Amino acid sequence: MGKPVNLNRYRKEKARAEKKARADRNAVTFGRTKAEKDLDKARNAHEIKRLDEHKRDE
Repeated sequence: MGKPVNLNRYRKEKARAEKKARADRNAVTFGRTKAEKDLDKARNAHEIKRLDEHKRDE
């Protein structure tokens, strides 16, 4: 016969692993500095302005 398994421990370890995976995904998605966010915002604004300047009036 095999060794008894503590199901509560298994359940808690699984929950911890899922939390850690979710935290890692969020760190990649949202983990940026303020300078990086400001740079992206400026680049996006510049691109929008550039595209608007090329619109045709009808």
